[in-house]
Amino acid sequence: MRLSRLWCVLLSVSLLSCLSWTSLPARAQRQDSAAPAPQRREAVRCASSDDATPNGLAVVLPPTEKGHAPGNLEALNNPFVSGVSIQINWRDIEPVQGKPDWSTLDALFAAAISSQKWVQLDIYPGFFSPEWALAGAKTDMFLVPYGPHHDTLAKLPMPWDPVYLDRWFAFLKRLSERYGNSPVFRMIGAAGPTSVSDEMTLPSYSPSAVKKWLSDGYTPAKFLGAWEKTFHVYADTFPNQCVSLAAPGLPILDRGKSGRSARLRAKQDIVERAFKVFGRRLVVQSNDLHAGQAKIETFDGTDFIKSYCGRIITGFEMRGGSRGAGPSEVMGAAGNPPLALRKSVDKGMAANSSGRHINFLEIYVGDVLAPDMQPVLRYAASLFGKSKP
Repeated sequence: MRLSRLWCVLLSVSLLSCLSWTSLPARAQRQDSAAPAPQRREAVRCASSDDATPNGLAVVLPPTEKGHAPGNLEALNNPFVSGVSIQINWRDIEPVQGKPDWSTLDALFAAAISSQKWVQLDIYPGFFSPEWALAGAKTDMFLVPYGPHHDTLAKLPMPWDPVYLDRWFAFLKRLSERYGNSPVFRMIGAAGPTSVSDEMTLPSYSPSAVKKWLSDGYTPAKFLGAWEKTFHVYADTFPNQCVSLAAPGLPILDRGKSGRSARLRAKQDIVERAFKVFGRRLVVQSNDLHAGQAKIETFDGTDFIKSYCGRIITGFEMRGGSRGAGPSEVMGAAGNPPLALRKSVDKGMAANSSGRHINFLEIYVGDVLAPDMQPVLRYAASLFGKSKP
């Protein structure tokens, strides 16, 4: 009897010790300097239902010279916004091999969970790869064709180089291990055989650039082979996410040597290749939606993207913000940013010949935060009642 009582006492003390340990702050329990991964929950497979499909307005958070402004996360509290698309450079996450800094993405996921917004990740390798990832890889120097670093001469890895791609794929695995089970992580942009963004484009701004690509060994088959491998890596690495293919197509060599119909068939072929890998989880989008006229106009992919509405997930990202005289002119109404944004929204949200609409529309953070844009955002959000997947 005494032994039983003694055993009960010892058991009670042990239980109290365990309870006191679990009640300690997380900082006291964890001694290592690495931040803990976001809380894991069972993720819902993207596109498994209408509710699990990227839909509605999303705010775009672009990269800047100083990273991402924390105040931009306030845009996730906008009642007309359903999702967030963050653009971030690989070199800003993993400047040292194997030691990624997840702080920016951790803050994003925390804000998205708090505000109940879905997340799209657009992480840029190519020109914005860390220097260590290019060691031993074949590279060449090209002018950055667009974006904040426009016309800057920078080092670009060959899109098909196995050394570079294998390091990129290893990073993607670490990314998935950290965020792949987050219930808000809905979509990721496919990248790797890319240059300045996640678009399937390469700098081909002049005959000399095309000549350089030819001397570097570019062929359509080599480029497509790199993308085929990339499709399979993304499908396996991100089983819960939809995968977005931006501006699908073959760069450079077909320019001037094949007609519009041949280039269109090439774009359709790439989408079909991707669909065989991803199925319902494939997304096709254009990142150049605008209702005005830019100084340099490229292929307008609006009708091409809309041709897939109702068959696969589709969406548009605005070409840029609408604030200021120049941007508002490009977006559709010089000197009138709200009207410019409204015109671009109308262009993107118009139904295709089958009466179907895109699934999502991405608007830059400056326009989402601006007070005079709120009526336009309200209007745009209301249109998605008619745009079922």
